[in-house]
Amino acid sequence: MNKNLALEKKYKKIITALSIIIPIAVAALFGINLQKLGFDVAPMNFLPPIYASVNGLTAIVLIAAVIAIKKGNRKLHENLNTFAIFCSVLFLVMYVAYHMTSNSTPFLGEGFVKYVYYFILITHIILSVVVIPFVLTTYMRAKLTDFPAHKKIAKITFPLWLYVAVTGVIVYLMIAPYYVQ
Repeated sequence: MNKNLALEKKYKKIITALSIIIPIAVAALFGINLQKLGFDVAPMNFLPPIYASVNGLTAIVLIAAVIAIKKGNRKLHENLNTFAIFCSVLFLVMYVAYHMTSNSTPFLGEGFVKYVYYFILITHIILSVVVIPFVLTTYMRAKLTDFPAHKKIAKITFPLWLYVAVTGVIVYLMIAPYYVQ
């Protein structure tokens, strides 16, 4: 068997596992509030603007990565995408830490804006789960130097990932007035 095919098969198993484990772990941890369980932890109310900023940075980095590859700078493109993955992991860690130490903030907007908020929030959440295997597969194909397959899936991954990053910022900006400090 071709070495790349064997590696791709191995990586696909890892990608499938991560694509299942990450959302389940986040959902499980999201439901755990350490204060309610009796742990003496301070609420991490300072995290939402930080992780929203990380989402914004991710969006900027993704756009820069596309510009880099269009200019033929493959190494910069690779480094930017690796950094975007790092930012997404950093966001996830901070997001879980916040929700494990703080009470959820309800959206208090009314009327049409409430429907807009929930539409953006729900699509953001769904696509944040959907994008995981796309990001990992796109990255794997580049690492295995299967650039035609990488380019093909990147055309789907980029807009999904960019939407998740941008809507993360929008959700934060819409709910920020209701945070209790």
